[in-house]
Amino acid sequence: MCEKDLDALRSACERAVEWADFIELRLDYLDSTPAEISELLQGLARPVILTFRPSEQGGHRNLSREERESFWKTAPRGEMVWWDVEDDLDLSPDCSRVIVSHHDFSGVPNDLQQIYERLADTPARVVKIAVQANDVVDCLPVFQLIDRARREGREVIAIAMGNAGLATRILGPSRGVFLTYGALDDESATAPGQVNAPKLRSLYHLDNIDNETMICGLIGLPVMHSVSPHIHNAAFASEGINGVYLPFEVRDVDSFFKRLVDPRTRELDWKLRGLSVTAPHKQSVMHHLDWIEPNAKEIGAVNTVVVEEDRLLGYNTDAAGLIDPLLKKFDSLADKQVAILGAGGAARAAIWALQRQNARVTLFARNVTKAQMLADSFNLSCEPLSSAKFAGYDLVINATPLGSGEHIEQSPASAEQLNGARCVYDLIYNPGDTKLLREARKVGCQTLGGLEMLVAQAKLQFELWTGRKPVP
Repeated sequence: MCEKDLDALRSACERAVEWADFIELRLDYLDSTPAEISELLQGLARPVILTFRPSEQGGHRNLSREERESFWKTAPRGEMVWWDVEDDLDLSPDCSRVIVSHHDFSGVPNDLQQIYERLADTPARVVKIAVQANDVVDCLPVFQLIDRARREGREVIAIAMGNAGLATRILGPSRGVFLTYGALDDESATAPGQVNAPKLRSLYHLDNIDNETMICGLIGLPVMHSVSPHIHNAAFASEGINGVYLPFEVRDVDSFFKRLVDPRTRELDWKLRGLSVTAPHKQSVMHHLDWIEPNAKEIGAVNTVVVEEDRLLGYNTDAAGLIDPLLKKFDSLADKQVAILGAGGAARAAIWALQRQNARVTLFARNVTKAQMLADSFNLSCEPLSSAKFAGYDLVINATPLGSGEHIEQSPASAEQLNGARCVYDLIYNPGDTKLLREARKVGCQTLGGLEMLVAQAKLQFELWTGRKPVP
């Protein structure tokens, strides 16, 4: 809880009781040094962790060592009160409810094990270490630290901060960490990558994860905008499957597959079963697979990986997922004039699927020289997107990232370019209403968003990973 005054803090605590096992009071967020907080603690229905963090350790205020020492000398104690104290301070003689903590916001330090050993030598009950992850592979040393602490019987909280570190927050409790952190809502997070507590419990089903939980996830960059966790985690729960689906922010695909995915080389003991693959990795993952289905080979892109014993198998469910909503809208795609915008993995799947429906496809790209190889591989013409006019086209499909993420205010085509097209299909699903679709409606085009495609291809992925067809 990070509020500016005691009344707001009290109100937030009352709301947190629904989701929390512990409630951490970030007292460094208060406008002034808390002289007396005992009254606030009375009547709280959960154990409380008191934190008075200086800015150099991720706190909200510049606090001198003297200010912090003075606070802890008079801080409340009791069976329901825990202290989180930085490792630069001398700890209280009674450390039965003390967490000694160390934070590094620059990355994963090379001496992580030595930092743990230093903190473990203190009398504190729990050792807490939080480091910054820039790639999901940065979670590996954190998981290894958790495993070491469990073997040594040392209570530990170990977290990789940032979006790339999300796996440590969700899987940590099942591997033995003392607790994990969640914000009350998205606006009140106190560390990079901190998920809110309702999502931890209702989306990721944190309390149900154990050592036998099947792990699946989405790899890409970015991934946090994806709604795939909502789809797959709901499907696991509906079917009674002990599984969890996580977003994995991956920059270095080679290192990720070697150190975390391939059963023959990975350095983490976990029950990884499958991966969804999104931009920009749909082609680069192919080099790491033992077998690729013929359709995916023809397309030249893989969006689904299955871990089968010691082998990695690759599939493409994008093509079937893309066609499914189109066949509901057009009884047949034969001889339909279709424009594909983009030249990445999604465009490859779209071209392959549409050609098998006997549609007449033209590729449009911002960089024609770069896209020409893709056009040649499917025997298509490739035109510059900037000067394109789509009058007379039955269907215009956006397979670029324009309209989402950091490109949310952009559109690959203007209303003027789209004028005269029958239907515009944007494969982006978040947001549901993109700038491209708004431009299309200005000139009377029919529109179709990407969520239907996402759900259709996700059903196929679910079946590949579980052997079951999800309930419609």
